[in-house]
Amino acid sequence: MTTQHRHVRARALGLLLGAALDRAVPDPRRGHPVALFGAAAARLERWAYRPSRARGAAFTALAVGSVAMLGTLGERVRNPALRAALTAGATWAVVGGDMLGREAERIADALEAGDIDAARRRLPHLCGRDPESLDEKGIARATVESVAENTSDAVVAPLVWGGLLGLPGLLGYRAVNTLDAMVGHRSDRYERFGWASARLDDVANWAPARLTALLAAAAAPLVSGDVRRTLRIRARYGRCHPSPNAGHCEAAFAGALDLRLGGTNSYRGRIDHRPELGVGRHPEVHDIRRAVRLARAVNGAAALTAVLLAALPSAPRPSRRTDGHKHSRGPRGATRSVKGLT
Repeated sequence: MTTQHRHVRARALGLLLGAALDRAVPDPRRGHPVALFGAAAARLERWAYRPSRARGAAFTALAVGSVAMLGTLGERVRNPALRAALTAGATWAVVGGDMLGREAERIADALEAGDIDAARRRLPHLCGRDPESLDEKGIARATVESVAENTSDAVVAPLVWGGLLGLPGLLGYRAVNTLDAMVGHRSDRYERFGWASARLDDVANWAPARLTALLAAAAAPLVSGDVRRTLRIRARYGRCHPSPNAGHCEAAFAGALDLRLGGTNSYRGRIDHRPELGVGRHPEVHDIRRAVRLARAVNGAAALTAVLLAALPSAPRPSRRTDGHKHSRGPRGATRSVKGLT
């Protein structure tokens, strides 16, 4: 077995183990790696902040580049077992599918018990909407929409980038997505400074969001849905959302669950009117658990997709000629890894 094959196997095994660990090992209440990165990024922001796109771009490049470089160092580890362990640990740290499902189920538990106040207290763990203005159905819709959108951000996207780029992809993507949550939203403070983080997150999530929609369509029969209907709804409504990516996920979940998502939302007193996605009924409490089942099916399919991406054949290294026109092979044969081409 060549060194390249060992590296591919280590990456694929690490991704699968990390996805399994996400289901088996809950996130720690304190000291989570993503939270530590967020705290460090917040300190960097206080030092770098100016209401300037150039300053924001430099902040984004420094914050993302530092963790991507850390991942690059990890990719240079030669021992396959250690590389697999590092990839598994990083995957567990950056993938948040189990936490997403647990939070949604806790909201469902509270609503099913008739404790709407408890459900309102838990909703900020999933989204930034004003919970006090929401009734039972409003909380159900917010939860289903958050599960749909965050299935891409929290699971599919990091696994896709991990499959393609290994540790730099895993860590770099999570850094991009974390910065978008911190400074990428629209406000007087971040209108210019957060522009680069928001646009980079849009680019990083473009392909994963569309893959999420396709996987949701494939998994639709598991929640009594229809594949063709899901694809039609996604094609019709995917571009109606103000986000270039979230609409594809939400429209696909709406089609798979035969629901109608979207509508008027309130964020810290700011009213946001969004188009409705889908042609079904409005979500009810029991739809939260259906959405979680669909999301978990998508998560499993995304893990397998990441393994396939990790096994993509590497491109051949161009041969070099000597003065005598003899061909010479580069080190380790005539190939280089996928991450070396990006």
